[in-house]
Amino acid sequence: MRPASYRVRVSAPPAVEWPTIDSVEELVGLLGEPNQRARDKGRDRLLDVDRAWLAASPYCVMATADEHGRCDASPKGDPVGQLVHVVDDVTIALAERPGNRRADGYRNILANPHVGLHFLIPGRGDTLRVNGRARLVRDAPFFDEMVVRGGRPLLAVVVDVEEVFFHCSKAFLRSGLWDPATWDPTGVVPRRAVIASTVEGAGPVEELDRYYGPSYADGLY
Repeated sequence: MRPASYRVRVSAPPAVEWPTIDSVEELVGLLGEPNQRARDKGRDRLLDVDRAWLAASPYCVMATADEHGRCDASPKGDPVGQLVHVVDDVTIALAERPGNRRADGYRNILANPHVGLHFLIPGRGDTLRVNGRARLVRDAPFFDEMVVRGGRPLLAVVVDVEEVFFHCSKAFLRSGLWDPATWDPTGVVPRRAVIASTVEGAGPVEELDRYYGPSYADGLY
């Protein structure tokens, strides 16, 4: 179970009577059935095209849930060719890299092994989705192949693949995510200001500026 200090408790808003969808039949009645191509695209092992995608992807999001169904979606990133180690057609591994040690997703895996992974390639609208069961492995011979900048992982998330399929590009087209004309990285306040205003005892802004300054990238591995 995740320590209580990790949870954010928010008072429930007043109940509002909005129309809801409460059954699969209602959902299908509203959205319709998928076409055969979409319905049957899932498979239970990696193909060569999947391996090629994983080798080209530097970033993914890993979705997990604890024993109570509370969810977490955690970003994972490494240089191209280093994010995923393909053990075989039904097994992949992702290295743990130094972070803030909350380990929310890892805690969830210990309670509930089901994971969903979404692999992105910058500039591409389509994505690769992998669903399966995960375990935390302390060491394995392939760890030597996951070293980046001299950093050998302390553990790896090993996923037994249950379902893999490609996802269409509509979300990226709608959002304009890869269109530089839509980018505005200064449109929200800097990270250090967010932390200073939301985390009690975070320290003065000047200290946060130093922490998130040019030397921040030195601790990636």
